[in-house]
This record gives sequence, structure tokens and C-alpha cells, in this order.
Amino acid sequence: MSGMRRLNLRTFGKLLLMVAVMFGFGYAMVPFYKAFCEFVGINQLGDKSSGIVARNTQVDESRLITVEFDANARGPLTFAPAQSSMQVHPGQMATIRYEVANQQPHSVRAQAIPSYVPAVAASYFKKIECFCFTQQTLQAGEAKEFPVVFVIDANLPKDVKTITLSYTFFDLGKTPPNAAADDGKDGGGNG
Repeated sequence: MSGMRRLNLRTFGKLLLMVAVMFGFGYAMVPFYKAFCEFVGINQLGDKSSGIVARNTQVDESRLITVEFDANARGPLTFAPAQSSMQVHPGQMATIRYEVANQQPHSVRAQAIPSYVPAVAASYFKKIECFCFTQQTLQAGEAKEFPVVFVIDANLPKDVKTITLSYTFFDLGKTPPNAAADDGKDGGGNG
């Protein structure tokens, strides 16, 4: 038995040594990687002394696209963009805010549907964040501000210089009384 125990202890010691060596190697890789990158001249974006400035190379700074914003409401809502237009470079991330208010004495559910002019722009207008992705619930008299974060694809045809993004906010009716109370947080369902 003592021979087997000695063998187990020796194996355990070798495994501990191996773990310590692997940890040390991983820890030492950071300065080795940094030294290698400095020597070869790569990956110096975070080094202010290198004079390299990080920028998004997918932004086409040779073009400016005017994006006009429009808002329509179907139902008891007021709905408007915070600004009527902006100019963006293709590939540049931009944000517009839309303001919506429920004019009713009860809560309502609503859904925004976008449309684009010219229609070809729809394929090149990429929304990263948008209130139009889901139904919205507005309490009685509540006003909200919703951002739309977007990028216009740099492959937008050269003849398109203006895009109109128009949203129509449709009132889907009163919020069911139990839906406002539960708000989907009853813990039941399929998880």
C-alpha cells in the first residue's frame, strides 16, 4: 500500500508542478506578446507613442447621406422625431430619438412599422437598436423617448444621396388589465 501511496503522491506532485508551470507560462505571455508586437510593429493601436490612431475604416468619409426622419401615429398617440434630419457618412453609426406620448386615460399597446424612401435604401439601412423591434406599452398619459441606432451600409448606390426613414406607430388597443399587472413576470410558462 505504501508503494501505491508514494506513486500517487509523486503523480500529484508532478501535476501540481505542471499546473504551476502552465500558470507561469500564461502569465508571462502578456509581456512576451507586447514585446513581440513592438518589435514587429503590429497591434499598436492602444500605444499613444506610436502615433497610430484607431478609426473605423469602414466609414466612407468621401460621401455624406442626408437622412430625413418622419413620424405618423395611428390612434391616440403623439409621435415625432427629435430632429427632422441629419447627415451621416456611410458606415458611420448614428442615433436618432423619437418621442411618443399616450394621450389616453388608459394604457395602450403600440407597434412602430418603418418604411424607407427610396425603397432600395431599405436593404442598406441597418438598425442596431430600434423600438420597432417589439411592441411598446405606454401607460395613461405617459411619454417616452426611443432611440434608433443605425448604420448606412457603405455599399449604398452612389446615386442615393437622401434617405427618408418614416415610422408609423399603430395603436394596438388597450393593454389587457392582467397583462399590465403581470407584465410577463408571473414565473410560469415555458421559461
